[in-house]
Amino acid sequence: MAKDKEKKKKGPIREWFDSVLFAVVAATLIRWLFLEAYTIPTGSMEKSLLVNDFLFVSKVHYGSRTPMTPLQVPLTHQKIWFTEVPSYSDAIELPYFRLPGFTDVKNGDVVVFNYPGCPERPDQFGGFDKYPVDLRTNYIKRCIGIAGDQVSVKDAQVYVNDKAMENPEGMQKWYTLESTTSINPNLWNKYDVSERGQGTQDGKYYYAINATESAVNNLQGLDFVTNIYPDIIAADDSLTPYKTFPYRPDLVNWNRDNFGPVTIPKKGMTVDLTNELNFALYKGVITTFDHNDNAEVKDGKVYLDGQPITEYTFNQDYYFMMGDNRYESDDSRFWGFVPEDHIVGKAVFIWMSIDADGNLLNKIRWKRLFSLIK
Repeated sequence: MAKDKEKKKKGPIREWFDSVLFAVVAATLIRWLFLEAYTIPTGSMEKSLLVNDFLFVSKVHYGSRTPMTPLQVPLTHQKIWFTEVPSYSDAIELPYFRLPGFTDVKNGDVVVFNYPGCPERPDQFGGFDKYPVDLRTNYIKRCIGIAGDQVSVKDAQVYVNDKAMENPEGMQKWYTLESTTSINPNLWNKYDVSERGQGTQDGKYYYAINATESAVNNLQGLDFVTNIYPDIIAADDSLTPYKTFPYRPDLVNWNRDNFGPVTIPKKGMTVDLTNELNFALYKGVITTFDHNDNAEVKDGKVYLDGQPITEYTFNQDYYFMMGDNRYESDDSRFWGFVPEDHIVGKAVFIWMSIDADGNLLNKIRWKRLFSLIK
């Protein structure tokens, strides 16, 4: 009886390749099913989240989406690393499906989602992201309203279903501070305030600042500070440059501080499209995001499969998102609703935070490491 042949040993290159392949497959599965790492690139969520906070986003909370664009280089998003070469092919596109999660998106959650854009937006940000849904640019904001909620903003205070929403601790707004003396910039660092500008008039010093409510309370206690007031745009201000969704000043004169009310689309909810405001709010949703293959707007009406419609029933849920840095956030006030199929996951904790302006000893924001996101 012949001896069994000894298994041929793998060479070092083969072993290296197998190890790398296993690591890539494992990382891809973890990234898709469980957790994905993100970095905060802008200040739209300050002071709740800071630029260069590194955080983990849970896919299991709301349920992981199955890939809609399966032909993609692993561990990439839109482009191959350090190039302008697309990392995917849209030759195969799969329908949206989400695995079961253990919770739903709730009011107040900090959520990562794919930026939907706004087909009606009449400026340099106009149109909507042309990437496939699961490859559109990632945004992070706080969920203000869930499907079916009525959201409004009155004098910079958010209301959900006519009830004032509790403001996040790190929420920032613009204020004007009046002082009897020139203020040392070190004071802003002490109270974690950003100065936006300054001037003098009639012997008084005026400072435009961006600050949290707690910082404002601390500044008001200083003897040389005579007044601090928020820079709120009045509801009837027709000269404001801060025009908002749905960009119909002939119907509504909304702005960043006085917006709505709007009802957030909910799956199964029916709206009357003969109402001009409903038509303005929801036509882009119907034609762009609500999984209709043949929908268009022409002659002031919405057409489905070539037929004009006077009412419409939504096919999925939508959400209203806002940044905690309220005056430096591009959010639902300016581009509308986030479709359910654009939801990526829930931001859960910060694992690293780097201060780009810090010195060698305080480059890392140690207090933020492994902190939960609230």
